[in-house]
Amino acid sequence: MSTYLPTLKQLQYLVALKEHGHFGKAAESCFVTQSTLSAGIKELETLLDIVLVERTRRVVRFTELGNQMVEKSYRILREAEELSEMARSAGQPLAGNVRMSVIPTIAPFLLPRLLPQLRKERPELKLYLKEETSQAACDSLHHGHADCVLLALPFPCGDVESEVLFSDEIFVAFPKDDPRDPPAMVDPAALDETQLLLLEDGHCLKDHALAACNRPELRASARMMGTSLHTLVQMVDNGLGLTLLPKMAIDSGILDHTNIVARPLMSNNATRDIALVWRTNSPRRSEFQLLAEIMKGAQNWVSASGK
Repeated sequence: MSTYLPTLKQLQYLVALKEHGHFGKAAESCFVTQSTLSAGIKELETLLDIVLVERTRRVVRFTELGNQMVEKSYRILREAEELSEMARSAGQPLAGNVRMSVIPTIAPFLLPRLLPQLRKERPELKLYLKEETSQAACDSLHHGHADCVLLALPFPCGDVESEVLFSDEIFVAFPKDDPRDPPAMVDPAALDETQLLLLEDGHCLKDHALAACNRPELRASARMMGTSLHTLVQMVDNGLGLTLLPKMAIDSGILDHTNIVARPLMSNNATRDIALVWRTNSPRRSEFQLLAEIMKGAQNWVSASGK
């Protein structure tokens, strides 16, 4: 066994430097001085007799072994944090802090409707929310920056467990009185790829929408990319094309005060599953299952109330 074991503080410094790529910013994120962080990493290197970081005036470059140490450090820090979570969850469930990442095609449409009911059900719960794209949210989950993720499935999020809350139907949005607008459902084969507006890469809704159409060539043919669903709606409203929208966004009023109509897709795959996701073997598994049940109940209450 090694005569020297790194401290959690040293590993935190190493991970922070990797994430920020700058000693000053890393130190700020750890609430220490730059000299303290630099000394901590240097001590780690000296006691392990290895070089983890190549230091120059312009850049911070991690060695191959340094990168391996960072990945291992993520796991160690996450498991150390889970030790305290085990003790906390042994008391009253959902009575402490929960850090949840939420993807942008869910957050503005679902959270305003669910959070009031969640606060009513669990006033002791302190929910800290962060909006991130799907891959960034999954990375946050595995690096220990998030405890759970509100995600749209399917999406390859790694070694996780999930609880589906509900299915969200995907619609086609056209300008009103557009000749391409059918009277009822839209045949995906009839979509004009030269008029299709999609979200930019990084949003899983883009993949779900294209899977619903079962036309992989649409990805390359889309004429314009948007950074958000609100941007796409504005493009359609100004006659720039058509787009694909989830039902939750439509129910939340994203098409209010626009000259846009939305029609369902004639496809068996025209849905995405909204799910709560957490790390496999998380000590808070039972808490997240309970949170998922509360969110299901809140969603059912919202749907029944017509909001």
